[in-house]
Amino acid sequence: MYRGKIKHILGDIAEGDRVKVIKEGKVYNGILMPRSELGDSRHVVIKLENGYNIGFNIDNIKIELISVREKKKKEEKVEEEYSRENRPYVSILGTGGTIASKIDYVSGAVHPAFSTSEIVNAIPELEDIASLKTEIVFNILSENMTPEHWRTIAREVAKAMNKSSGVVVAHGTDTIAYTASAIAFMLSDIPKPVVLVGSQRSSDRPSSDASLNLISAVRVALSDIAEVVAVMHAGSSDEGCAIQRATKVRKMHSSRRDAFKSIDSLPIGEVRGDKITTFQEYNMRSEGEVKLDDRLETDVALLKIYPGFPEQLFDYYIENFRGIVIEGTGLGHVPENLISKLEEARNKDMPVVMTSQTIFGRVNMKVYSTGRKLLKAGVISGRDMLPEVALVKLMVALGRFKEYGEVRSFMERNIAGEVSERSLYNTFF
Repeated sequence: MYRGKIKHILGDIAEGDRVKVIKEGKVYNGILMPRSELGDSRHVVIKLENGYNIGFNIDNIKIELISVREKKKKEEKVEEEYSRENRPYVSILGTGGTIASKIDYVSGAVHPAFSTSEIVNAIPELEDIASLKTEIVFNILSENMTPEHWRTIAREVAKAMNKSSGVVVAHGTDTIAYTASAIAFMLSDIPKPVVLVGSQRSSDRPSSDASLNLISAVRVALSDIAEVVAVMHAGSSDEGCAIQRATKVRKMHSSRRDAFKSIDSLPIGEVRGDKITTFQEYNMRSEGEVKLDDRLETDVALLKIYPGFPEQLFDYYIENFRGIVIEGTGLGHVPENLISKLEEARNKDMPVVMTSQTIFGRVNMKVYSTGRKLLKAGVISGRDMLPEVALVKLMVALGRFKEYGEVRSFMERNIAGEVSERSLYNTFF
């Protein structure tokens, strides 16, 4: 709160009000921001119309009120809809993350902003694209997602398909690829687009990617791409968004807006303005009914092999888990002293799936002697599956099947575009 001389200067002006600051003959318009707990007591801060904050020493300034902050009523409804004549419906499910947040200029805190009216007010371009149904499924940071959350999201997506032409899931970016894969494996015969979308930078920042990503996601939700996809910035500029297959997408940078890339695959396509261009084959929209099977076995581990990996770790996982996915070196290798542990796992009918920590390329355990020994020990080749995709897929397999042979067959089959027959030369960057 503002005190002392600052309070005297402000008078009845409150945080969140739109104000005019006059200093040395220059005029600055913006929203009065809350004072930082660590800030000194002789400054005020406003957010300019371009999105940037600017601070003023209170000496020799004049502040005038432009308009009072609108007092918003407390949202009562979890689900809302916005209808536009002759516009098809798109369901937007909120699960949390940066894209579903807004800055509260009174408290300075970030809060979920997911009523339909808030979305339409923030991104009015959506009015010309679709009618909207919005629902907050939950509001958590994506690092706190669990397999149980995946199941809830998959169920809500299946229900939303009955009420709309396509479904958008707003999600935090850190684990969006895990959730996308889980939905892709738990839903089958998908008749409409399911689009996961997030943002690397919050909507109150001038460089935010939230608006373009969500506009592009809604456009894809109305397209004929009947698959689970992720839609995020295609480049560092605001020219368009890439449409990435759920089981081939990975976050490859911690902060860039174009952090998401398709691995060992081309994107399905891209969105530029109101035009969607596709680069490869995909499942087409249909009139069928989606099928849901959300059974999961969560006692599955993902282990990254490194020099000197301790054998006793395998003892722990073999004793306490039902399946293991390995991020092996190169073509899919582990140190030879670990092979006996993998044989032990196979003797207990525990599936062990080999992927590669190189990210790009595919597992081939027939090239070197170590790989051939791994095959003899019963290790299942993950081929060109990403390690995290293999983890989710093994959870699904063990949730559905009891017999080792059935689990192995499921892991070796292509279910949702996670396995390709050959690697493309132009997909490594």
